[in-house]
Amino acid sequence: MNEKIDKSISDSKNHTLYKALGISQEVLDFCEEILYSLRERFEEFDRKAEYNQLKVLKAMQEEKVSDIHFNASCGYGYNDLGRDTLERVYARIFHTEDALVRPQITCGTHALALALMSNLRPEDELLSISGKPYDTLEEVIGIRPSVGSLKEYGISYAQVDLLENGSFDRNGIKSAIHANTKMIAIQRSKGYQTRRTLSPYEIGDIISFVKEINKDIIVMVDNCYGEFVEYDEPSDFGADMTVGSLIKNPGGGLAPVGGYIAGTKKCIENAAYRLTAPGLGKEVGASLGMLQSFYQGLFMAPTVVAGALKGAVFAANVYEKLGFKVVPDAKEPRYDIIQAIEFGTPDGVIEFCKGIQSAAPVDSYVVPEPWAMPGYDSDVIMAAGAFVQGSSIELSADGPIKPPYAVYFQGGLTWYHAKLGIINSLQKLTDAGIVKFG
Repeated sequence: MNEKIDKSISDSKNHTLYKALGISQEVLDFCEEILYSLRERFEEFDRKAEYNQLKVLKAMQEEKVSDIHFNASCGYGYNDLGRDTLERVYARIFHTEDALVRPQITCGTHALALALMSNLRPEDELLSISGKPYDTLEEVIGIRPSVGSLKEYGISYAQVDLLENGSFDRNGIKSAIHANTKMIAIQRSKGYQTRRTLSPYEIGDIISFVKEINKDIIVMVDNCYGEFVEYDEPSDFGADMTVGSLIKNPGGGLAPVGGYIAGTKKCIENAAYRLTAPGLGKEVGASLGMLQSFYQGLFMAPTVVAGALKGAVFAANVYEKLGFKVVPDAKEPRYDIIQAIEFGTPDGVIEFCKGIQSAAPVDSYVVPEPWAMPGYDSDVIMAAGAFVQGSSIELSADGPIKPPYAVYFQGGLTWYHAKLGIINSLQKLTDAGIVKFG
């Protein structure tokens, strides 16, 4: 009886605050009904978070992480014990020979560009086997002309699109590989496409297939948004490089900048020489007082990712029930933290983003608008009232203003914040008359 009374009081207080934040009873009731059906799914995410938490903890203990590893280095950064230990921790977690984890890597696009440019040479070919890469990589590759692209250095590019069902086109891949094919790129997440995300297990299968054709081909996986979602990572299945951003999943919302590449000794050595200079490599690069946030963010990452996954599944169930196309759908397995929702109109995307922005702890009063962001071929709207600028492990949403007018929702440092963001987005769409109940 006491438990029932406590729950009743808790629900009443929570509802009072939701209403104070502008949420109508109609929207709240609709969302609470959906949440009740997701309990078993949420328990699944918690089990995976526990496994990944133990994996991270074990790696830190094996490397004997101590408070001495949080000390700042400056200048050249020679003998930075904390930096070097952190890279060994990453290598243990991703089961790779080595890793490069640096604040000098400015973002996910930079990490990917670094992996590509350091391991490809003139006359080599880069082959993408997951179709079109993420928009910002188009200028890196030279699909869209840009200063310093791979194309300018005589590196060619080809791609094999995924099949209609979202799986790899094995026949197409086999036909596309030739003597100059030096590297194969796989993008795990969907980017600004409404395709399904690739699981680490099917990525592992295709890596085996590629290596049977030519064991010397380098396979690079863009792992952005996928870390700690499953029990395993692409590097567990033979990826030569697994690449990501620290202001996404592995930074746990605490890393203020940075990126990582985990992979073979040779690939990481090449990347380090490209990041700094030939002859210097991993020996230089000051940590500048960021190491504690890198370590602590990594430690927190599995729990933060689990909260983001709960938010993604909640969003899928809410908007699918309202008749919108969602990718993944409400019941599909999850292999990244991104939820795509197709509204079919610019207004739907814009109102959704307004809802996410007004639910933020930072800049909640700001109204997001589409604009011509560098690296994109159309106006893009981004909503992110984040503690770290551009951090998409924090509650955020974005999308290009072009057909099919889909928004891409991700993040939430806590499940409760992700929950509020989705509820608030629905409220904005309701107020604008885009969503109608009854």
